Amino acid sequence: MRRARTLILVLLIVIIALVVGFVALRQFLAPPPTEQPTYVEIYYAAQNIPQGGKITEDVLATLSIPQERVVSVMFTRDELPFLVDKTARLPLDQGVVITEPMVGDSSEVAISGPDWASVIPPGMTAMSVPIDRLGTSGYAVNSGAHVNVNVCLLFVDVDPAYQTILPNLTAILTGTGLGGILQGADAQGFTTQGLPILSLGVVSSGAAQGRLELDPSVQQPYYLIPSEAQRPRTVCQTLLQDVVVLRLGDFPLVESAATANQQPADPNAEQPAPVTPDLVTLVVTPQDSVTLSYLIYTNAKLSLTLRNPSDQTRLATEASTLQFLLSQYNIPVPAKLPYALHPALTVLVSPALPNDAPPPEE
Repeated sequence: MRRARTLILVLLIVIIALVVGFVALRQFLAPPPTEQPTYVEIYYAAQNIPQGGKITEDVLATLSIPQERVVSVMFTRDELPFLVDKTARLPLDQGVVITEPMVGDSSEVAISGPDWASVIPPGMTAMSVPIDRLGTSGYAVNSGAHVNVNVCLLFVDVDPAYQTILPNLTAILTGTGLGGILQGADAQGFTTQGLPILSLGVVSSGAAQGRLELDPSVQQPYYLIPSEAQRPRTVCQTLLQDVVVLRLGDFPLVESAATANQQPADPNAEQPAPVTPDLVTLVVTPQDSVTLSYLIYTNAKLSLTLRNPSDQTRLATEASTLQFLLSQYNIPVPAKLPYALHPALTVLVSPALPNDAPPPEE
């Protein structure tokens, strides 16, 4: 009986030891508990804030980031009083995390220039170009629109030396005489003869330079001259794509002190007629502004085509010339026939319609 009790006690001790060893082994092999990261809320721009704009709670939003990623220049939720009523030192886009160097007191942030200059992106510039109703898609192009810029140029052949349009004008060279023939003997007794002298004068005829051609019928040469001045060759091509229009028409002039002191205008008075815009201001790169300046002062024709503001594609276009039109659109050159329409057509005239407005009386 005593042996059975001893055996049972030994078994209990062994079982308890095994259980304790198993629990200890599990705790030893189990991975250490991971610490949950601490998140901190920081402020960012909930909407676009212009340069010089005031920072208020309405333009701010918060996001949570791990505490180890927070730097000292960020504004946390506890530091909101240090951020509100500050002034943006530079334009802040929506979603940008606001840091201390981006803001300052209103007395520290000096904003110079007009208000519309702050909307020009860094690295870009504003350039005004002349325009008309046809070149702005019937004034469908307005401030903030996205457009393509087309250009049309006229090319002529010029003389490389004179840089004047061809053909050159001809002139007549006339000789005024020859020098006399002189004979004499020098110290050695040899006879010498004087060289002829030729003096030429130019008499302008004003006729255009032509070319000599042989008539195959009578085998006689003819000197042909052009019947009119050289016709320029036209080419049109897309110059710029997806350009933002800063403004259609003139910007308001800076109000002077004399104008500010004037009495307000009478609302019942007749208002002046709206001024038709004759220029448009585009936001382009500095290199494109130089190109536009060259085209303006070389009398190139610019036109704007309106595009969807969400469309950011760039398409390669072919320059349009007379040869391109004939080949691309399968336009045949009319054959010379022994009959024609009457009366003779030299220009294309739009037909007169019954609903056309009568011409204004002079």
